[in-house]
Amino acid sequence: MAPIKVLFLASEAEPFIKIGGLGDVAGSLPIALRALDAQLEIHLVLPHHTRIDLSSYSTQSEPPVKFSANNVKYVAQPLSLVSGDVKITFISGEPISACEKVYSTDILKDADKFTFFVFAAMYHCQNQGWRPDVLFANDWHTAISTHIVKHNLMGSFWSKTRTILAIHNLAYMGAGSEPVLSKYGIEPVESDLLPWWGKHVPLPMGALAADKIVTVSPTYAKEIQSEEFGCGLDPFFQARSNDIVGIVNGIDLQMWDPSTDQHILARFSANELKAKSDNKVALQQLVGLPEDPSVPLLAMVTRMDQQKGVDLLVHAANLLVDEQFQLIILGTGNPEIEKECLQLQSAFPQKVRALIKFDSILSRKVYAGADMITMPSRYEPCGIAQMISMRYGSIPIARSTGGLKDTIHEGETGFLFEKADPIQLAECIRKAKRTFAKRSAWNKIQLTCMAEDFSWNRSAVQYLSLFQELLREGK
Repeated sequence: MAPIKVLFLASEAEPFIKIGGLGDVAGSLPIALRALDAQLEIHLVLPHHTRIDLSSYSTQSEPPVKFSANNVKYVAQPLSLVSGDVKITFISGEPISACEKVYSTDILKDADKFTFFVFAAMYHCQNQGWRPDVLFANDWHTAISTHIVKHNLMGSFWSKTRTILAIHNLAYMGAGSEPVLSKYGIEPVESDLLPWWGKHVPLPMGALAADKIVTVSPTYAKEIQSEEFGCGLDPFFQARSNDIVGIVNGIDLQMWDPSTDQHILARFSANELKAKSDNKVALQQLVGLPEDPSVPLLAMVTRMDQQKGVDLLVHAANLLVDEQFQLIILGTGNPEIEKECLQLQSAFPQKVRALIKFDSILSRKVYAGADMITMPSRYEPCGIAQMISMRYGSIPIARSTGGLKDTIHEGETGFLFEKADPIQLAECIRKAKRTFAKRSAWNKIQLTCMAEDFSWNRSAVQYLSLFQELLREGK
């Protein structure tokens, strides 16, 4: 069988630049796929954001990419390197270098940057004579690429390429990009499947054109077809239900390994779980909470955002103030939510610590030292905090939604509650605390958690199967 050529287009990827979950996927999945099957030819293309530092890498300049869109001439400069047997190309050019942030609050600037990037990346492949069998776009930033392929906006070179659009968070569609799309010669689509407002918006246009739509968990694949989570596109997704696939993300098992983690006080494993309690006491000491191994220590490592349900946790903590527990909240984001967390700490200084900052090293200490990690998300396409917490023997308490529902098994690897409601969350915490008081039962859950397979290899197997299915259908 001839090797399958896959083009990944993404706005971010570890270790070069990471803002959210997409960075984990784009940084890990291509390498996992290449390791799974040497016959896969993977090419990852990223914008060369101003924050990306490639000075420690061996890079190679490629010929400039010159193209026209709607009678306007553009020039882009590709720069490539190889990592994990995957070719990675960074595209620079004026619309990209003009933006200091990866994602700004100016949708027109972002739309210009990412539309330019998509055209430049595709013309680069065309100039190299490298035609992918599969084009894999991610979120609204690169979604328009599937539309370009479907409507032959760059000619017959792409006519045999099959397309996938991965949706990591449906709430962000690129609305407001319409003037920029017109600038690049991309006009509204004519389709009864999309609502009127989605016919000139990148993500709906990309989803309409894509051969397959992937979400980052099976439950989220079902949820986007519902009125509650479909963001107004639920009728469209219902019509495309046969083409929607949910595949749970993975995590880097070497990066997240309590037996080798140099940033925690005491390394431990499922065979040496006792050392985890040393990390708990160290964490209590570090944040200034009473050092008590017997008190249940809850934590949340999060982006302070309405989606994440931080406010639900704050209200639930108020319902539990007469009970024994400690709580650490680490993260930054929405100022109002930050304020609520700080007010909770002020009200209960012997129980609560609100650490309003981004600190990747401290987050590791929290995962290693906490007894329970809370994830009361209003929606969660996949989530990785629950996977990391299980890896570190910290039991997740989460809302039963999206990837949380797919990766946490009630009573076996964590505790789930149904509604985005502080009363339900408080009761779920009480349930976890009752189990925590039974040391043998708690240890059993910890060991079950630590035995779970959240490797990217597991996800890569499913993606490879999807690629093969796409190519069979395209013959």
